[in-house]
Amino acid sequence: MPDALSQTMNSLGRHARSAARALAMSSADVRNAALRAASAELRMRRAEILEANATDMQAARKRDLSAAMLDRLMLDDSRIDGMAAGLEAIVELPDPLGRVMAEWQRPNGLEIQRVAVPLGVIGIIYESRPNVTADAAGLCVKSGNAVILRGGSESFHSSRAIHACLVSGLAKAGLPADAVQMVPTTDRAAVGYLLSSMSQWVDVVVPRGGKNLIRRVQEEARVPVIGHLEGICHVYLHAAADADMAAEIAVNAKMRRTGICGAAETLLVDREAAARLLPGVLRALRDAGCEIRGDSEVVGSFPEAREAAEDDWGTEYLDAIISVRVVDDIDAAIRHIGEYGSGHTECIVTDDDDAAAKFFRDVDSAILLQNASTQFADGGEFGMGAEIGIATGRIHARGPVGAEQLTSYKYVVRGSGQTRP
Repeated sequence: MPDALSQTMNSLGRHARSAARALAMSSADVRNAALRAASAELRMRRAEILEANATDMQAARKRDLSAAMLDRLMLDDSRIDGMAAGLEAIVELPDPLGRVMAEWQRPNGLEIQRVAVPLGVIGIIYESRPNVTADAAGLCVKSGNAVILRGGSESFHSSRAIHACLVSGLAKAGLPADAVQMVPTTDRAAVGYLLSSMSQWVDVVVPRGGKNLIRRVQEEARVPVIGHLEGICHVYLHAAADADMAAEIAVNAKMRRTGICGAAETLLVDREAAARLLPGVLRALRDAGCEIRGDSEVVGSFPEAREAAEDDWGTEYLDAIISVRVVDDIDAAIRHIGEYGSGHTECIVTDDDDAAAKFFRDVDSAILLQNASTQFADGGEFGMGAEIGIATGRIHARGPVGAEQLTSYKYVVRGSGQTRP
């Protein structure tokens, strides 16, 4: 590790720790004012942001990045407005700090409360989606946390332009600019240093990106990690599924945006209803431009499908490809999800509420849906304003990670002179 880089990273950490203390003591009104000002800056500086994004897009095309990666990287007026609106939605959320999460009184008269507090300093490592810069920073500021952002090299210029808007918003509200910092280099060694050598400054790391990035974070981090490895999401068409609804949900879950972690990667269909459901669903997927990889029954009934390999059932394509399997019943579908899923998001399409209740009870994933697209696996769609990512672990946070999930707690105990015998 070059001395200059370690000095840079430790400077980020020291300044973040100091800013975190100021944020923790700030009022909700001040933090909201910073977010409103940052939202206005995004709209006002859209030309600068689009120019920076054009530089990133040009470099990405020269590197022959996939269509899905280019879609993640691309910004336009609509996406800039979306970032600004996301910050405004975060403003409207209740203050996550100071919430009394539980309270009770002991027989000796002690009154005890569990009260929400910030986590402290959060390191966020992400790849090509520059809008994460605004979403992540907004949620951290709202929840009183300082943040160190390390975006991908693909989005370096875009993220810096967005970061400048956030810093300006903080300054206008009288909050320290160091509350939102960006690692000022694309050197991959900076990621390793953030993960392994900044535990005195960084309280938790949140990765947002592909499998290789998240695996690296989970393997190298010396601080707690909130994140998920893959989004291998399933849509299960139960025997009591409506055919039109099944086709509409399957196409949306797979094809609305193929490069997001909530995109469906596998379609499971009850054998009892396969003849009724599969032809229409597969035609709809094909007509939407999706490649179909199926088991022998699927290929036999739909010759345009390719035969699926064993690896397909555990693959996060992030592309216009879906694997399709006919299963014996709901128990077989649940076993398949348990074996091949990543604990992210699963959907059952059925008019049988008892079947849905069984699916909800027996499938162990962060998000479960009945009769709705897996693409709703998103903090904004959950009413959280935005999200840093989807957590698939079982400790601290699970599902969309919003402002409330970026808090811890402390105990406040009030007495009237009690001493312990």
